[in-house]
Amino acid sequence: MRKQMGVWDYTPIKIANSIETIMNSEQAKELRQAFGHFATGVTVVTTMDHDQASGQVKPLAMTANSFSSVSLDPPLILWSIDKNAQSFAAFERNEHFAVHILHAGQEALSTICATRNADKFANIEWQPGIGEAPIFNEFSARFQCRVEHRYEGGDHQIIVGRVLDYSCQNEHQKEQPLVFFKGKYCAVA
Repeated sequence: MRKQMGVWDYTPIKIANSIETIMNSEQAKELRQAFGHFATGVTVVTTMDHDQASGQVKPLAMTANSFSSVSLDPPLILWSIDKNAQSFAAFERNEHFAVHILHAGQEALSTICATRNADKFANIEWQPGIGEAPIFNEFSARFQCRVEHRYEGGDHQIIVGRVLDYSCQNEHQKEQPLVFFKGKYCAVA
């Protein structure tokens, strides 16, 4: 199905001095499906949540496929988080996080970390890393980062992180990467 952006029935709304356009829910669903045609690797991003109201400190994890390398000098990566995500406030408060690139044997971890209100740390070995960000013992590659920049990206926030430490665990095992395509996990041929 081919859609031209001008063909969709957008509803213009005036916000301050700019005109914004809003897609209806069907158009948003179609666009999301189109975005899904780009195969991505799968990551789990972790941080510690220091809830100021309750005083509790707890580890947080979320699945993300919006990961990309940015620069070697300085070493930078980026990922994005939905502003309505349950863990958005914690990632916004914390300056340190870790990104774990998953291998094909970690589909269950990806699924649990994508599930709202799930106990994401119940069945995984982890330890505190740089800035207390939880780091998993099993991964394909892992990057421990400090926030370098935060950018607005529509309904998401784009987080650029400076890589402070990294590790590759999967070089000798020849484990295939975990890949997401058209809303499903896929194998690499």
